[in-house]
Amino acid sequence: MAETVIASQARSSKKPFLTEQRRSRMTAYTFISPFFILFAIFGLYPIFFTIYLSFYKWDALGPMKYVGMKNYDLITSDPTFWISFGNTLIMGVMGTVPQLIIALLLAVMLNSAMTRFKKTFRVLFFMPNITSIVAVTLVFSTLFGNNGMINWILNGLGLESVAFNSGWWGVKIAISTMVMWRWTGYNAIIFLSGLQSIPMDLYEAARIDGANRRQQLAYITLPLLKPFIVFVTLISTIGALQLFTEPYVYLGQSGTGSTRQEGITMVTYLYSEAFRNGFFGTAAATAVMLFIITIIFSMINMWVSGRMNGDTEGGKA
Repeated sequence: MAETVIASQARSSKKPFLTEQRRSRMTAYTFISPFFILFAIFGLYPIFFTIYLSFYKWDALGPMKYVGMKNYDLITSDPTFWISFGNTLIMGVMGTVPQLIIALLLAVMLNSAMTRFKKTFRVLFFMPNITSIVAVTLVFSTLFGNNGMINWILNGLGLESVAFNSGWWGVKIAISTMVMWRWTGYNAIIFLSGLQSIPMDLYEAARIDGANRRQQLAYITLPLLKPFIVFVTLISTIGALQLFTEPYVYLGQSGTGSTRQEGITMVTYLYSEAFRNGFFGTAAATAVMLFIITIIFSMINMWVSGRMNGDTEGGKA
């Protein structure tokens, strides 16, 4: 009898498997599970399949044939691949560096107490980012045409026309201008949010100590805005390495084709290998190489920003 009572008490003392805490967690995971399911299907699976495909020869119709590292040897020995890599870097620098400088100046202007109609300017600066890239490229194709407005202005100033459709630097200038025009306002809004997070007491104290606007910008605004600058630089770098729509549509409209060496980028090279030549293996290898290059540039960016933060902390100490 005593053993029966003890066993009954032991069973009653055990906690049920579905406790209130576990039920709460299961409910939470159930609600967020659609995101992870969709991410696994449309995010993780394509990444792993691309890495897998980079070791095979495949035309998307016939059977896959394992070739090992041959696809990587083919693209690294292809001069067009390295030209596309160089073009990507050049247009990335030409489109990103001026973009960040202008975006910072615009953000400072919007944050100034002397600027009126701030909300209107914010909307206008952000409008290019929500405009269709294809529509923007078509408009710029007209502006940078052989008889377009840009050359008309250059001729009016007594300068010679520039071959924006076929020149080695002309194509890069046109595409970089499109990228800069589209993303400057977006980055300005991010910088503006960073400026508004800086306490105004610091500026008031600096003005009392006799600091002018340039000194306030150099010793207050830029150091406290550094996390936003690092973020914008990182995002802009990744976007520059993935440049595709602007050169593809622009060179297609100009009749020169998106794979000409003047404006081919790594992504247009990848697209051409897959959907024009039918070499999905080399296209996958190109995608993997682009992924590695993106990681390298991101790590360099984070390393430089970390060194800058370390120097700043060391100077303060």
